[in-house]
Amino acid sequence: MTVHGGLLRVSTAGHGAILDITAGVQAVVERSGVRTGLVCVFVTGSTAAITTMEFEAGGVADLQALLERLVPVAGDYEHNARNADTNAAAHLRAAVVGPSESVPLVGGALVLGTWQQIVLCDFDERPRDRAITVQVLGE
Repeated sequence: MTVHGGLLRVSTAGHGAILDITAGVQAVVERSGVRTGLVCVFVTGSTAAITTMEFEAGGVADLQALLERLVPVAGDYEHNARNADTNAAAHLRAAVVGPSESVPLVGGALVLGTWQQIVLCDFDERPRDRAITVQVLGE
């Protein structure tokens, strides 16, 4: 088994920005030379997350609206009260969605559905530079 790593760096607008990172992940896979295995995509930071979805304007708006209903930005949060902070909702949204996804790799290609992309969600309340670690494990 081999392990190949790559790092994607992206700048976001924050505030719930959702970015398609599928092409960047696939580029790391192609550089690895691995044909069969598993790809782990992980974002560093406690206010961002990785998931898969149909990346199109309606889907993005729906996911953002769902997260606002589940974890409103204007909520009454202990994190904000105890730390004189204002980004508790960003931490909670990131915890709910999660920092990583694992995607099977077959024939050198990510096993994703026709309308499924890998996305970065940045919930912080300001623009951020994000680092996304991609590890390709396989043969």
